[in-house]
Amino acid sequence: MGIFDVVGPIMIGPSSSHTAGAARIGLMARNILKDEPVKVQLTVYGSFAKTYKGHGTDKALVAGLLGFSADDVRLRDSFAIAARQGLQVELQRSTAETAHPNTVRIAMQGKQGRTMEVVGVSLGGGKIEIREINGAQVSLRGEEHTLITVHRDLPGIIAQATTILAIGHINVSNMRVFRSGKNAAAVMIVCTDSPVPADMVAMIRKIEAIESVVTLLPL
Repeated sequence: MGIFDVVGPIMIGPSSSHTAGAARIGLMARNILKDEPVKVQLTVYGSFAKTYKGHGTDKALVAGLLGFSADDVRLRDSFAIAARQGLQVELQRSTAETAHPNTVRIAMQGKQGRTMEVVGVSLGGGKIEIREINGAQVSLRGEEHTLITVHRDLPGIIAQATTILAIGHINVSNMRVFRSGKNAAAVMIVCTDSPVPADMVAMIRKIEAIESVVTLLPL
């Protein structure tokens, strides 16, 4: 157990789960989109839906989507800042049952027209997990350098991508592949000891059947 498991993260309060965690989910969603979001629909579940006003969960989610960290004082004014920057935000509460009480679904549209939908949960102490990307069940905590591909589930795709990483001397610490079905949409999450250079990302993006490639820095 580390000190942050006891005292929590540096943040704008009041709750490490409902405020800091929410901000980090929003920031992770923005990073996965890889675009400036211009339209966002937030659906909150469980305790997020019950206490979002009092704990500033809504403000924190929007702050993260604007690119602000959990300790950024602008979190308090995130809705006003979003309005000035042209980010349309719609928030709705759901009574549907979820596996975790601190759950949010974020549907985003970017300035360049890209769309993305993620589901994130706040685990406590500011820690988070992205559990769904565009309908595919995933597990992503944002604690390492990460490369994410969205691709069609065809033979050889994973081998081609990992060969490029090996040639570039990028050490893989963890890799998982999630798919909705055979030959259907799939998401590959590769955690690495160092960032993947832009030229290698471009090479991976050119692989047939890969629809998008995203790289993330540790949060």
